[in-house]
Amino acid sequence: MSVTKEQTNVEAQAIAAKKAAKKVSLLSTEEKNEALHVLADHLESKFQYILDENEKDLQAGREKGYEEAYMDRLSLSKERINDFADGLRQVATLEDPTGKTISNWTLENGLLVEKVTVPLGVIGMIYEARPNVTVDATGLALKSGNAIVLKGGSSALSSNKAIVQVMHEALGNTKIPKDAVQFIASTDREATQQLFTMKEHIDVLIPRGGGSLISAVVNNATVPVLETGVGNCHLYIDVEADVEKALNILVNAKTDRPAVCNALETAIIHKEWLEKNSEKLIQTLKDHGIAVHGDETALKYIPNSVLANEEDWANEYLSLDLAVKTVNNVEEAIDHIESYGTKHSEAIVTENKETAKLFMSLVDASALYHNASTRFTDGGALGFGAEIGISTQKLHARGPMGLPALTTVKFLMSGNGQIR
Repeated sequence: MSVTKEQTNVEAQAIAAKKAAKKVSLLSTEEKNEALHVLADHLESKFQYILDENEKDLQAGREKGYEEAYMDRLSLSKERINDFADGLRQVATLEDPTGKTISNWTLENGLLVEKVTVPLGVIGMIYEARPNVTVDATGLALKSGNAIVLKGGSSALSSNKAIVQVMHEALGNTKIPKDAVQFIASTDREATQQLFTMKEHIDVLIPRGGGSLISAVVNNATVPVLETGVGNCHLYIDVEADVEKALNILVNAKTDRPAVCNALETAIIHKEWLEKNSEKLIQTLKDHGIAVHGDETALKYIPNSVLANEEDWANEYLSLDLAVKTVNNVEEAIDHIESYGTKHSEAIVTENKETAKLFMSLVDASALYHNASTRFTDGGALGFGAEIGISTQKLHARGPMGLPALTTVKFLMSGNGQIR
């Protein structure tokens, strides 16, 4: 197969990032923090340029008939750009995860052993219509001493190019080399495929987006992948659930930002609770414009709902549609989540501590909640600063991935001529 210009450029960018990563890894915490503040200030000062470029993507999206949820993820505003900047400043306040001695000991022969944290190196970030990821991922990568190669979706190409251009301008006034932040502007699939396989230059790939994107990366990459997952999130309302808590949590988890991965997609409701509280539930759903896809029992109690099919139980709606499943006990709720969950975020509302304990122990997910909304599965909400993604796998990192997830360890041995 012949090598295209785009492929050659991708490899050159990865090589440049690898060289820059070594320089970033040597910077002090103060130098990295100063760079993040410079980036934040410059993003705020160039907001109008970024918005003008974002409008090009929005106009293209309108012409192609993108769904409202997709357009929401794509859309920028001055407030959102200010939020990007504030996220960078918050990351600057966080503890530097590199250069930490996790443990140390001395062998009988006098050899000193240290286990220390070090940057991963070069992070490859593949994502869809989320311009915020361009900033969030860059901030976390640089603070943790890494370089980053960004590959955003074609629908946000103008927005991402503008953001990276602004960040490159800012980096010119810092100790961090511009080459530490690379953006693949090509929309050629072959260029993306090459990014999947550059093990000699890329240390880890992190995909953020829909199920098809994540599957494509996981199934085709030879570079190690930190897998983020789609969010088919469930809320189980137990027979002993407080009515006000249950309804407030349901509304927040479903309607606060329906298009994000930690939003509620399926409510699992105990039949006795539904029977007793159907009127309040119906009114709540109506007040917030929530459309129900329910099983046969749910249809008896919730008017204007439609019968759910197999696809509904697995669907990440990213809208105000909600699947409703009725069960007889917590065990049935756990079984349903086991069958359809994506190991992202799952919640239970109950006043019974033993029921909650059983749910929290048996449900396999990266984040579990008792009497709280799934919307807290977020690096910022949990105090990590901006997050680079939410890992649903079990190796290296799980759940919201902040700075520590972007490091690995190195063993350092110091001796005085010891041989074996």
